[in-house]
Amino acid sequence: MSMPFEQRLEVKSMGKAKIDTAFSKFLNQGDKAFVPYIMAGDGGLENLKEQILFLEKNGATVVELGIPFSDPVADGPVIQEAGLRSLGNGTTLAAILTSLEEWKDTREIPIVLMTYINLDYSLGVEKFAKRCEEVGVDGLIIPDLPLEEEELVTPALGEFGIALIRLVSPTSPSHRIEQIAKRSEGFLYAVTIKLTTSVRSKCEYVLESYLNGLKDDAKVSVLTGFAVYKPDQVGSMTDYRDGMSDATKKGRDFS
Repeated sequence: MSMPFEQRLEVKSMGKAKIDTAFSKFLNQGDKAFVPYIMAGDGGLENLKEQILFLEKNGATVVELGIPFSDPVADGPVIQEAGLRSLGNGTTLAAILTSLEEWKDTREIPIVLMTYINLDYSLGVEKFAKRCEEVGVDGLIIPDLPLEEEELVTPALGEFGIALIRLVSPTSPSHRIEQIAKRSEGFLYAVTIKLTTSVRSKCEYVLESYLNGLKDDAKVSVLTGFAVYKPDQVGSMTDYRDGMSDATKKGRDFS
């Protein structure tokens, strides 16, 4: 017997709803959200469960899980190196999804995959979206998917309740930032520098007006990210927004 239509709708919206609930929990308590990034398979895919549960136990709001890729155009040297280590361990997208499925009932924290459109497209967009729903993936960040090409994935992601996390850049014109912010799901990722992700002693941060303006258009929480790694940087960025999303120490320090 097939599932009633209303129940199907409830199941298909679980991914987005899970992210929304996680953010509401933290923000309603007066806390700032934190979405740490780790590279799946760096240090061995067999450690993925332990790594994610460690982050959940220590107060992360959502986990951003990187998928290793041979041409990571948005990533700086630290994450590139983590991806190469992961690929060297034989990590694949299929293996990551299988790992997440094996212990999906053990975790409560939402999972967002940071991937590239080539990986999603080669698997088949609808098949990939369905698989994400099956294994407990709640959202996707696809940094090389421009606004004009979103229709490649949005119908399938919407069908299976997977949030598409959009990124906005300080180099974008105001009308484009407004378009992206209004389409945002899960959370809006506000890039704070004009370069790739990396660890630097000095960063060119955008003005306060850029961050404050995003909240007026976004339907969801706004998180800052890219090269935010020092305590004083974390403090200054979260003064303006709901939280931050960025890598843990060099992508692999869980001590």
